[in-house]
Order: sequence, then C-alpha cells, then structure tokens
Amino acid sequence: MRITFRSCCVSSAVALAAVTTLPLSAQNRPARVYTRADTLRGSWETPGRSWWDVTFYDLHVRVNPADSTIAGYNRITYRVVAGAATPGRELQLDLIPPLAIDSVVQDGRKLEFRQDGAAWFVTMAAPQQQGRSRTLTAYYHGRPTVARRPPWDGGFTWAADSLGRPWVVTTDQGIGASVWWPNKDTQAEEPDSQRIAITVPQPLTNVSNGRLRSRTDNPDGTTTWEWFVANPINNYAIALAAGGYAHWSEEYQGEKGKLTMDFWPLTYHEEAARRQWVQARSMMQCFEHWFGPYPWYEDGYKLIEVSNNGMEHQSAVSYGNGFANGYRGRDGSGTGYGMKWDFIIVHESAHEWFANNITAKDQADMWVHEAFGNYAEGLYTECQFGKEAGAAYVIGTRRGIRNDRRIEPAERGVNAQGSGDMYPKGGNLLHTIRQLVNDDERWRGILRGLNQTFWHQTVIGTQIEDYISHESGIDLSRVFEQYLRTTMIPALEYRIAGTELSYRWSNVVPGFDMPVRVTTSAGQTRVLKPTAEWQQLTVTGLDPTTFLVDANYYVVPKRVE
Repeated sequence: MRITFRSCCVSSAVALAAVTTLPLSAQNRPARVYTRADTLRGSWETPGRSWWDVTFYDLHVRVNPADSTIAGYNRITYRVVAGAATPGRELQLDLIPPLAIDSVVQDGRKLEFRQDGAAWFVTMAAPQQQGRSRTLTAYYHGRPTVARRPPWDGGFTWAADSLGRPWVVTTDQGIGASVWWPNKDTQAEEPDSQRIAITVPQPLTNVSNGRLRSRTDNPDGTTTWEWFVANPINNYAIALAAGGYAHWSEEYQGEKGKLTMDFWPLTYHEEAARRQWVQARSMMQCFEHWFGPYPWYEDGYKLIEVSNNGMEHQSAVSYGNGFANGYRGRDGSGTGYGMKWDFIIVHESAHEWFANNITAKDQADMWVHEAFGNYAEGLYTECQFGKEAGAAYVIGTRRGIRNDRRIEPAERGVNAQGSGDMYPKGGNLLHTIRQLVNDDERWRGILRGLNQTFWHQTVIGTQIEDYISHESGIDLSRVFEQYLRTTMIPALEYRIAGTELSYRWSNVVPGFDMPVRVTTSAGQTRVLKPTAEWQQLTVTGLDPTTFLVDANYYVVPKRVE
C-alpha cells in the first residue's frame, strides 16, 4: 500500500505508524494502481488545463426520454492565464463515453481534436494570447451513462412517476459533470456564472440551478427552460430535474435581506411537501446563525423532489427522503434526535456553505464538504433541542465509524476520495476541536469566518486546517494529522493508585499533546494535558468509580494496571 505524506507536516515515523495500525482488512487491501486517465481527471495542472480559466459556461441540452438520449452544446468562455508557460497548443475538455463530441468551433472555424478516454484534446488554431478572453463551442450527443445506484454513482436516471409521467434527473458527484455535459471537469475551477437551457418534451417542467429566466414552448412539442446562475458554481452541482412538478415560492428574511425560497415537489406530493418542507426555514435560520449568510441570495434557494435520496446541487437542493423525518426512516446517531428532523433537508442544505461556497479542489479533501455536513446535523439538533442534544447526536454518530481507511487519502491529483469516515469521524473531529476552543462564540466565529474568508472559493484542505488553528490560537496540526491521516483513535491510558493519577496518550502520532477534560471525582472536572510520556497528578478525593473522560472528545479511555 503506497502511503506518502507532505514532507512539511509529518515524519517517516508517522507514516510507519499509520500503516502498521491499519486494521488487517485495510492492510491486506491491494494497492490501487492509478492510471493516466485518473491523472487527466483528477489534476488541474496538466498541460491541457493549466493555461486557461473558465469564466462562463453556456450549456444547452435537449433531453429525449423516449430513447434515453441527449444532444446539445456548451459554449465556453475562458481567459488565457497570464504567465502560462505554453498557452494554446491543446485544450482539454472532458466528456465521458458513450457520449461523444461532434465538433468544436472557435471563431466560426471547426477545430481538430483527439480523444483519450474521457478526455478530448482540442488543437487550437488561433494564437491564445495571455490575458485574453476567448470562446469556443463544443457540440455533442449520445446516450449518457445510466446511474445504477444514484446518487452514489453518477449519470442519468430515466424514471417515471406513479402517474406514468417521465421523470429525469442527474447525479454526478465523484464521477464528474462530464458524465452528461462537456466541460473542464475539475473542482479546482468554477465559472463566474452559468446559463443552463434544458429542452424537454411537453408538458414536463425542468428545474435547474439559479433563477428561471425564460420558458419557451417550441413548435416541435418541446419546452426550453432557461436558468441562470449569477455566482461561481462547481461543475458537479449543476443539475437537471425534469418531471411533473408543482411549485410555490416563499420569502425568508435572512442576514442579507429577502431570500427567495422555491419548492418543486411532484404535483401529487404538494400537500406532503408543504407539511414537511417547512423545516427549510428553521434550517436556514440555524445555519445562517452558525455559518453566516446563505451564500446564494442572488440565485435563491430551492428544494426539488427527485427519484434518488438527494444531493447538494447549489441553489437547487434535490430531495428524495419520502417527506418524513430521519434518513429513509433511520437515525444514524441511535439517539432518537435524528428522527425529529429531515436528514436530507438539513445535511444537503448544509453543503450550500461547505461544498458549494467552500469547494475542495481535490477529491482527497472531500472531508471539507462531508465532515462539516455531518457536523451541521449536530448543530441543527442543538438549534432545535439544546446543546446537550446536539452533542449527544454527534457522539451517537460514532457508531458508524469503521476506521478501515484514512479520511484523507495519500494520493492527490488522481480523483481519489477518502473513506466514508469523512462523515461521522470528520464530524466528531470538529466536535472535539470545539471542546479545545472551549468558547462557543469563538467557535461560531471560526465557522462563520471560514465562509467569509473563503467566500465562493476553491481550497485545499490545509487552508481550512491552518485557518482553524490560527483563529483558535491553538496549534491543531497534530490533531488534524491524527484524525485525518491515520486510522488511530487516541487512547488515554490512566492508572489510579490512592490519590495519584497517572496518565498518557497512546496510539497517537509523534508529538500529539491534545488536552482532554476528565471528571476525577463526583462533580470535579479538570483539563489534563497528556503527552506520550507518563505524567502524575495528585488529586484529593480521587475516586476510580467516578473517573470519566469527557465523551465530547473522540478518544478512547483505557485503564491500565
């Protein structure tokens, strides 16, 4: 198993510790061999990508449910990067077969291109001058990949509702937006704005991101729905949802003024949606309190019913949770609190701040999306039922942690994603850091400050780590190293002999010295500052039967003799 670390952050001893403490199932897992295709998909610094920045996508797609095909074009406006080493020889577009690019046109002239798997390299005919803006148009068609298990695998879902009407939706996180439209398919770069014009058979309604600009009924029995996103948007957040939708709109008075909230259930689910989706207002109130203003006032907020569980499509959150609390009838925390609110409304909407506002450039840093998304569930529980309830929820989600792989994979630039532990373990990492900050208003300021500092930006994970360390005034580098880049859970070993308490950390990275709160006897708490070396403390009235480690820290208490 190939594990590498950034030289600035960890020693070879840590790398050895990370490997030798993996569970057997992980130690015996064959190493993944990364290919040229993985690099072409996962890196934003390849020769075909590094010299140009997208500024605008103008996407037009005709959807044909009768034969499960699509056809259209994407007009791409880009700026040639100043200082680019070799601008203009080839430009990489991404489109996943069996979809195929038919032609690429610039300045009224067809350009030559070659295909390398899902990457299409366009030979530029005209000089690409640094600092200039240019536009090209890629025409394409085909039968897109069908999502076998949406939303976890990407593609189109060609379904029908219970009235037999076509119901077509897209999901593409991970596999990438190029599963249904040609683009520069990397999370590292976002257009400044985007048009999405979707043509569907009448009487279907298409709902996409941003605001509806126009609806055009065409002579051939189709309708073109034109939507416009006024803000930067990541590719995988672009959504298509075509079906027999009802619609209503409300206004929410938020931190930046009036926010339009639009709701799009299937027609026969409108009553259930009006009952269940009121939670979107309490969600918005809670998350604006904790995270700062909703990032897309210009584009509004939408909930759209879809045929899968749901996804965090920017300003167009998709929903498929059956208009019931919990997550498909389950509470991941086992506390009962998760059955008091709708998981999809809360979790997917939290991504408007962490995933859409702040977007990880590399899939390796997806914890920036999912750790905060998971942690937001606990904050919403706290908003509704109090701080103890929120903490209980977060702690309860630990039962879903497997620790079979690292949250952050070692490989970067190859579209590699870490383990599913980025959800509950990532959420518990943040909850643990909240204990270290030990000041709820300061912690709230850090969460809000993240969204302000990295407003509408793409980031690497270390930017988030460094910001939290700086604003908390605590060096959290070893804490992040421990929880993100190893599978080890810190064990607080302790011995009690009369009034003497001995304690130390084990199963930790070198230099790990995280403080931890303990109860030494009934009603008496104190903060210990363990290291990997044994320390002793004399405690009057020390009672072994009431000695406890605060459960808000994600650590393992271990009494030794």
